[in-house]
Amino acid sequence: MQTGSRNLITDVAGLTVGNAEDAGLNSGTTAILCDPPATAAVQVLGGAPGTRETDLLEPHNTVETVNGLVLSGGSAFGLDAAGGAQAWLREQGQGFAVGPHRIPIVPAAILFDLINGGDKDWGRFPPYRELGYQAAAAASRDFAIGTAGAGVGALTATFKGGLGSASSLVAGEHMIGALVAANPMGSATIGDTSHFWAAPFEIGDEFGGLGLPVPFPQDASGLRIKFREMARGVSNTTIAVIATDAILSKAEAKRLAIAAHAGFARAIWPSHTPFDGDLVFALATGASGRRPAPDEFLDLCAAAASTMSRAIARGVHAAAPDPRDLMPAWTASQV
Repeated sequence: MQTGSRNLITDVAGLTVGNAEDAGLNSGTTAILCDPPATAAVQVLGGAPGTRETDLLEPHNTVETVNGLVLSGGSAFGLDAAGGAQAWLREQGQGFAVGPHRIPIVPAAILFDLINGGDKDWGRFPPYRELGYQAAAAASRDFAIGTAGAGVGALTATFKGGLGSASSLVAGEHMIGALVAANPMGSATIGDTSHFWAAPFEIGDEFGGLGLPVPFPQDASGLRIKFREMARGVSNTTIAVIATDAILSKAEAKRLAIAAHAGFARAIWPSHTPFDGDLVFALATGASGRRPAPDEFLDLCAAAASTMSRAIARGVHAAAPDPRDLMPAWTASQV
């Protein structure tokens, strides 16, 4: 398997991504725009999700496509970011046509980053609506990962989290890409080492090239839990998008989202806990003009998992250090 030219989700034709951050807040938002609108689905496997407009993505419901998706920090306050992205899309004349009106369809998910060293004393209204607008306005095929967008305030149990992305060309036919804001209760690295759980899927040295540790740590299976001294139910959740240029139905897109969750389990230990809101959106742009045969769809589902695991590791690997950090950046472990 090989990466796309950018090794980003935007290697999937029809997608652009924009980030917006507030440095003082130590939080941010990421918008994924679909032009033309893309078939979409979602799968939630974490026990503490925060979402907007996810019910409409179920295969039995009416709306088939979305104009964009939003991933945001800010816990429930961050759901306002979708309104900002929606406002920008409306200004562009995009959205679901209802009589003379256009209603942009922008489902969203949030992670908890309120306890990360940033100043959350924002007054009456949180800033996420404006961040959502800025992120949508900034959308392009090239974008930053690591300490960017929804990954700005992200933390894992052992290192800073971050915004990650990766892509894979599957059997020379279809492109698949992942975008993830990695903020899990658990760890993306093995034991007390800097080696990533996702190492078996690494392409080249995209997240350090360390491979698996030799010998394997005896305590590798021990739980590394973020903020053990606090209540376990805070500061978590990994939210993500898996996308392909294949033509898929909503039901097939949902199966792709389910498959991508295996990438969480291969890159984070533990994952899908009662205190994580782990969620994967799926997008199918159809830009390839091809509907995969059953055996090709199996390959797509496998690639969804491996590409997602790489994206998680890349987000942690790319995180930049900051004097306020409650967790060290991965790069500090290499000094």
